[in-house]
Formats: sequence, C-alpha cells, structure tokens
Amino acid sequence: MKQTYRRKEERKMNIEELRNFCISLKAVEETLPFGPETLVFKIMGKAFLLTGFDANPVEFNVKCEPEKAIELRDRYSCVLPGYHMNKKHWNTIIADGSVTSKQLKEWIVDSYNLVISGLPKIQQKKLTEMK
Repeated sequence: MKQTYRRKEERKMNIEELRNFCISLKAVEETLPFGPETLVFKIMGKAFLLTGFDANPVEFNVKCEPEKAIELRDRYSCVLPGYHMNKKHWNTIIADGSVTSKQLKEWIVDSYNLVISGLPKIQQKKLTEMK
C-alpha cells in the first residue's frame, strides 16, 4: 500500500513545477491581475492557465474545447468544471497524482494552443516569428 502511495506522490505536480512548465512555453507572461493569491499565465495577453498559491494539492484552471471538457470530466475524477470560470470552456484540474505529470502538461499545452488559435491572425503570425 505504501508503495502505491509513493508512486502517486511522485506523480503530483507542485506549484514550482507548474510555474516552470508554463513559463517554458513560448512568449508566456506571468501575471497577478486578481491580487497576490492568483497566478495567471497568458499568451499574447490572453489567459490560458490560472492557479492559486495555497492549494494542496495544486489546482489550476485551463481552457478546453467544450466537448473535450465534458469528456475529461467524465473520465477523470481530478477534472472538474472550471472554478469561477465559464464552465463550458474551462476545467479545474486537481494535481492529486491520479494522472501523470505528462498528462497534466498535455492539458496545459492544449489550453495554450487553444488560446493561440483564438488570437487574431496578425498576433498568431507575430508569435510564430518570435524566438
């Protein structure tokens, strides 16, 4: 039993890992627009991930296609309708170790890419030209 628990702990993502992954993505801006408790990651001024500093385990909101959002909520207990967000387009993810860090990162990248796809073409082109 302890071994299973340890493996689950190893799969959890902490706030530092979450932050480091988000800022590793191209042109990401880290902001605190709602005060010192809520960290918001943006691409070209548009939010793709929000998280609080104090949750244990880490919880974060990511944007998602509406159909996929429902599918993920049905499939994973750690995926809930977006807390304080438009529940049609946002999910809250609880990084409780029930899914791998790799899966969490995929959901983050999906959110990042979804926000990019909604940007005006001129901003998408500018982003493509950035190093």
